[in-house]
Order: sequence, then C-alpha cells, then structure tokens
Amino acid sequence: MPQPSKSAAPLGSRLLGDTSESPQRRRVRVQILLTIFLIAANLIGAVIVGALVSVVVPGPDVLDPAKYWWVNYIVVPTYVTLAFIVGALWGTTRAIRALRWAIDDRTPTPREQINTLSMPWQLTRIQIVLWAVGLVLITTIDGIIEPQSIPKVAFTIGSGGTVVCAFSYLLSEFALRPAAARALEVGDPRRSRIAGVMGRSILSWILGTGVPVAGLMIIAIFSFIRPFHTNTETMAVAILALGSVTLVFGFFLTVLGGFATTAPINNVRSAMAEVEGGNMDIHLAVYDGTELGELQSGFNRMADKVREREKIRDLFGRHVGQEVAEAALSKNPELGGEERDIAVFFIDLVGSTEMASSRPPAEVVALLNRFFAVVVDEVDEHGGFINKFEGDAALAIFGAPAEIADPCGSALAAARKISSRLRAEVPECSAAVGVASGRAVAGNVGAKSRFEYTVIGDPVNEAARLSDLAKKAPGAILASKVTVDGATSTEARRWRLGDSVTLRGRSATTILASPTTSSPSMQRHQGQ
Repeated sequence: MPQPSKSAAPLGSRLLGDTSESPQRRRVRVQILLTIFLIAANLIGAVIVGALVSVVVPGPDVLDPAKYWWVNYIVVPTYVTLAFIVGALWGTTRAIRALRWAIDDRTPTPREQINTLSMPWQLTRIQIVLWAVGLVLITTIDGIIEPQSIPKVAFTIGSGGTVVCAFSYLLSEFALRPAAARALEVGDPRRSRIAGVMGRSILSWILGTGVPVAGLMIIAIFSFIRPFHTNTETMAVAILALGSVTLVFGFFLTVLGGFATTAPINNVRSAMAEVEGGNMDIHLAVYDGTELGELQSGFNRMADKVREREKIRDLFGRHVGQEVAEAALSKNPELGGEERDIAVFFIDLVGSTEMASSRPPAEVVALLNRFFAVVVDEVDEHGGFINKFEGDAALAIFGAPAEIADPCGSALAAARKISSRLRAEVPECSAAVGVASGRAVAGNVGAKSRFEYTVIGDPVNEAARLSDLAKKAPGAILASKVTVDGATSTEARRWRLGDSVTLRGRSATTILASPTTSSPSMQRHQGQ
C-alpha cells in the first residue's frame, strides 16, 4: 500500500496537520482556522474603511458626531454585530451541510465533492452579501443626512468589502485544504475543477491591485466634478494613503496567491526527490482543485506505474536472474547466442525420492527452500547466477551473461563453500556437486513468443555427469582437471587430482578433482 509523502507538510503547511488525522480532530482544526481567518479578514476590512473615511477619500466628514452620531454609534455597531452573527451561523450551517460526509468519515458523492471544492467561493459569497447589504444601508442613511457623502461612503465600504472578500476566498481555500484533499481522493481533479491557476492569479490582481488603482482614478475624477473644492495637500494625502493600502494589501494578496500556487509544486518536488532517492512507495495528498491538483494526481499515477514496473522488474529478476533481467531490459532480446568460455556447476540432492515419499509435502518444500537459499547465496556471492532450478537440483553459470575475471575459480570456490555450509546449516540433507568448464553457447533459446536464457554445450553435460558420480564419492563434490587448471593458483591449490574416468555419454576421458583440506599443495596426477 503506498504511503503518504514524508514531506514535513503533506498539505502544504504545518497549520493544516497531516492527512492521517482523525475526522474529529480535522474538523476542529478547520473550524478554528476558518473562524480566525474570517475574523482577521473582516478586521482588515474595518481598518481599511476607517482609514479611507477618515484621511484618504476627500469629501464630507462622515465622522462628525454632530450630524452622524446615531449612524456611527448605533447603526454601524448594530449592523456589524448582526452581520457577524448571521455570517457565522450562515457560513457554519452551509459548511457543516456540505462537509457532512467528512464529519461522518465516509466517501463523498460527486455532488458532495463539488460542494466541498466550491466551499471557499460559497463562504466568500456570504461575505459579499453581508458587505453589499451594509454598503446599501450605510450609504443610504448617510446620503439622507448629506447627499454629497454618498460617493465617499459607497467607495470606502466597497473597497473594504472587496479586500475582505479577496482575503476570505484565499484564506478559506487554505483552511479547507484538508477537506479538499479528502474530496479529491475519490475522483479526477479535472472533473471537479472550480477555478484554474490563471483565474486565481487574475482574481488576486483584480482585488489586490486593479480595484485600489481604480479607486485612485475615481478619486481623481471626483476631484474634477464635485462642487466643493479639494486642495492639493488633501489630494496628495489621499493618493499616498490609498497607494500605501494598495502596496501593502496587494502584496499580501499576491503572497497568498503565490503560496497557493507554489505549495502543490513544492510537494511534487519533494516527492520526486524521494523517488529519486529510491523510495518508490509514496503517495501525494491531492488538495488543489486547479491544474496543480492535476499535477499532483499525475505524479501519483506516475508513481503507481513506476511501482508496478519495479515490481515486475523485481519478479523478472527473481525468475531469470538479475543479470539476465538487466540485459533484457537494456536491449531488445533476440533468439540465439554467442560462444563463451564459462564454468558451471550442477548440484543435486542425494536421496530426494526417498525424502519425498517419507516426509509431508510441506516439510519437503521447506527443506528445499533452505537448501536453495544456501546455494543462491553463495552463487551470488561469487559472481554467478542460477540459470534454472530443476526440482531438487540447480544449474549455476559463471562467466555468462556477465563476464567475471575468474569463472573457474569462482565456480570451484562456490561449490566448496556450499558443500561446507550445507553440512552445517542443512544437515538433514546431502547434495552432490559437479563442476566443469569449457566453451559453450550462451543465449536465448525457445520461440519468439516464449524463450529463456540458458547455456548449451559440453560443460553443462559434463557437470551433470560429475554430479551423478559425486553422489558415491567422499565429500560428494567433484570437478574436472580442466576447471582446476583454469582457476587461479590460490583456488587451484585447494583441489587435488584423482582418477581418470569416461563419463556416461562422453567419449573423452575426464580427470577428476576433489577438494582437499589436508594440504594446500596440489597432488598432480601422473601419467595422464
């Protein structure tokens, strides 16, 4: 089962926790973040409205306690309180209804998935409605008191509401990312996209830069058409103040938009680094509903394919040997082969028929696995590979497909070590080993639709015959003199020569050799 990315912030930020959190803890985390973010956004809007009304936008003084006291001290506080209560109840009710599937910890329906991904926009629309109602109400009341205050009040409340809605959307999208990640687990993000990266960027520009700059232009226009006079100093203060607001809050909106864009990219980069380091068992949390979510989902699909390919490659290597597998993957395998100087050994259990008839099948299989574990371990250690398993026997090749410096010495050393280890580690069974060397054809044999890598030649037949003969020899291990002569002097000194025999199916005689533990010197056969 793929594991989540080991990134320090799988959802793009430590504030959002981990994808393995319980639904209850995730719900509390999201609710706290949403509350804090929406309160902060509205406080920012209040600061902007206060700054614009008091020192930025030219026009009548709507803070004059003589004319506007009941508006500023009764109407505005009352509406703000009611708007906060209504907004909290309205937003919480809608969010709980849309995210009920996450609270109940079940798979969302397609409709619930869409509602979850569109929740930031739904919460933003609530802010739009509340600020729009406040704009109409306060502007109307102030306009009744002083008609010339209508442009100023409408512009200040509209500007503050615009910034609040921009921050509300981006912060809500951030806070709801854990729920979005759960929703995107069950479907392709391309089918549930609410907005793209371009739309998010344009929104940040419009709300963070476009609207404030438009406000500067509106102030300039009203300075020409209003009946009351605005001096140069007042106009300069207004432009500087609104320009500062534009720079500060435009910067923060751009940062939020940029963070929303770079967080998924950083997650993919982190996951790619883990794959490059060899960790294939990785899965990214897909939490972005834009094209970046497609990037995260695409990485997961790619990782699934890589894991599948590595699994097949590993199984392929286990069946045919890693060297053969690597050769097959690096070039297009074809039927046929090439002549190579190789060394082989054939190992066969002694008394396997009797063992199979006297023991339960499961016990026989367990014993064979222990036996082959020793054989494979030593063959790998000495640079060879197991060409095939034949019931209770195995054929090992040294020098093909990968060339090694001393195939004869490696085969002899592996055979000795296997014989020694079997006596110590698998004493329930005994095995006979035959070691031979010479010229053989190594390559792919079979048909175009099904073939295997193997070696064909006299050394293979000779090793099999030596293995049969070794079943009756002391130590149960025999090699040919040709193989001992082809090994390095260090390994050759560990073998002594014996009788000359004609093996079954061969016309030429074979001088036998067996391991010696009594003397490092080779006892050369005389007269051969």
